[in-house]
Amino acid sequence: MAKHGKKYRESAKLVDSTKVYPLHDAIALLKKSGYTKFDGSVEIAVKTFADAKYNDQMMRGTTILPHGTGKSKRIAVFTADEAEAKKAWADIAGTEELLKDIKAWKFDFDVLLTTPEHIRDLAPVAKQLGPKGLMPSPKAGTVAMNIVQAIQEFKKGKMEFKLDKSGNINAAVGRLSFTEAQIEENIKAFIKALEENKPTGVKGKLIKKIFIAPTMGPGIQIEC
Repeated sequence: MAKHGKKYRESAKLVDSTKVYPLHDAIALLKKSGYTKFDGSVEIAVKTFADAKYNDQMMRGTTILPHGTGKSKRIAVFTADEAEAKKAWADIAGTEELLKDIKAWKFDFDVLLTTPEHIRDLAPVAKQLGPKGLMPSPKAGTVAMNIVQAIQEFKKGKMEFKLDKSGNINAAVGRLSFTEAQIEENIKAFIKALEENKPTGVKGKLIKKIFIAPTMGPGIQIEC
């Protein structure tokens, strides 16, 4: 079992691990329990009743949080219309040069967008992009007909969520510097997005438990 440091142990004293907190109370506690010197993330962990072994219970989707995630993303676009992508605030755009850089593992971006007609051109670099979760896909919203709209959405904080092998969904839904109201609105929007993407194979309730936590700090269970 991992041993926690002194700061974590002091922070954990603020949280009753046996209690399920109303969201508003949990957020107030969250802001008190984070102890990093930097502006930490607000992390959410959702335990679901979905079983990733079954295709009809898999979950993957996207949503735009009302106040974004608090982290700006570097957007790359695989497109022949480099000028249009750059005009829409893409950080990187192109085709052959971009493909060459990816093949050489010389790339620095958080999201790669492309259009349906170009997705096959990225097959040669799937082994570079796949392990990093950067291979464009329609479910992730990174293969789009309207590239300008896609760039703008991701710049506004569009985020992907997906079920892991244990039936959990983990994501960052804001920063500790956000107001309590902003954090609450983001969390509610995220949970709503999960419910709207409930797999057809999951009967009854989707969500079993929800925990929120600062980047470094104890988890706080909230009502769901």
